[in-house]
Amino acid sequence: MTADAVPARIGGTAEPAGLSRLAVATLDANWEHDHTVPSRTLYPHQWSWDSAFIAIGLAHVRLGRAWRELASLFRAQWADGRVPHIVFNPALRVGAYFPGPDLWRSADVPGAPGVDTSGLVQPPVHALAALLAYRRVPDQSGLAALRRLYPALVAQQRYLAERRDVAGDGLVCVVHPWESGLDNSPAWDEPMAAVHAEAAVMRAYRRHDTAHADAAHRPTDLDYARYLAIVAAYRGHGYADRHLADDHPFLVECPLFNAAFGSAEHALADIARLTGFDPGPHRLRADRVTEALVRRLYDPVTGTFQPRDLRAGRLIGARTVLGLAPLLLPNLPARQVDALVVEATSARFGVAERMDRPLPSYDRTAPDFEPLRYWRGPSWLNIGWLVRRGLTVHGHPELAAGLRRSMIDLVAGAGCHEYFHPDTGAGLGSPAFGWTAALLLDLLAA
Repeated sequence: MTADAVPARIGGTAEPAGLSRLAVATLDANWEHDHTVPSRTLYPHQWSWDSAFIAIGLAHVRLGRAWRELASLFRAQWADGRVPHIVFNPALRVGAYFPGPDLWRSADVPGAPGVDTSGLVQPPVHALAALLAYRRVPDQSGLAALRRLYPALVAQQRYLAERRDVAGDGLVCVVHPWESGLDNSPAWDEPMAAVHAEAAVMRAYRRHDTAHADAAHRPTDLDYARYLAIVAAYRGHGYADRHLADDHPFLVECPLFNAAFGSAEHALADIARLTGFDPGPHRLRADRVTEALVRRLYDPVTGTFQPRDLRAGRLIGARTVLGLAPLLLPNLPARQVDALVVEATSARFGVAERMDRPLPSYDRTAPDFEPLRYWRGPSWLNIGWLVRRGLTVHGHPELAAGLRRSMIDLVAGAGCHEYFHPDTGAGLGSPAFGWTAALLLDLLAA
């Protein structure tokens, strides 16, 4: 079966073995010497949280590759502990992806690795990925892999805790929408509007994404001009976080990023216990992150978590799927869990035991809901996977099962696409997408 083939549906869903073959074929086709590219067309390098999700799926079928996936990413870790959101493949031609190494200029920064990378990070889901890979096959080889990764995972968390707690309140700040993983979510409209840039700036560049996907589905040129302005500001200070509070144009505490940050401490506590380290400090930090999330980002009026714009000093009101991410935290108080279940099952997101439409990335009742545009409505398997995990953790197996079936049905109907239409389930973005294939394997095994 080719990586972009779609198996025939049988009785409303595709036969599981056929879906599994499709997923494995996709991952094999995207394997690149020591890592998996998200897509051979749109994303030909290595992405940080993509590799974490991909490792979770690879553990079911290519366990050795799962450990190589994580190890290759952490070889590009900076001296300060940050794990860059892009690791560039030096074998690719200049211009194969925009923005490429010439824009980031990591080689000019002390403490950057020998390979070209970006200077940003992405949600730290890597400790959870490593723990799940080990649990898939809990043997001595896996334990050795955990021991090798543990110091790097700890350094990743230390970087975030020490360099990115800009407000000093226990939460991590993202300095660019790309760090959230939800690049042009409506959650970023307000803080992005304050970033000075002109769409005309993009005339000097050739965007790679719109050569492979419909421009109407992607961020606008004005979005990209603002993205580049933020990168330029961060790069201008050598990616040194001590300047963030002074003049950095985008500073936001994101509920998904911080839920991943807290979840990583829970995972590290388990990894520490398995590898002979002290799990206590990780448990304490996990408790502090959850307390800070509830105190800083929970809005009791709407009953959901919302990003906090540090520049404006207020919560951002857009009802996006980011607000459901704290379900990942096993120590989230019952009051907030119950409120998030109400939010998830509302008409805004439609999670149910029998879902008639997939989970959208944005409130489908909002007047600016866009079912085709990147992160402004479409459904993504990685976000559904995170929400499903949270529902399972907090004792809602029926809702988790409904979400699982809806995600499997998306791939059964459209193949391993990057994202999907939130009403019709049609495949959007890049075909043969890495994390979609990987997380499908995990869902099939659940």
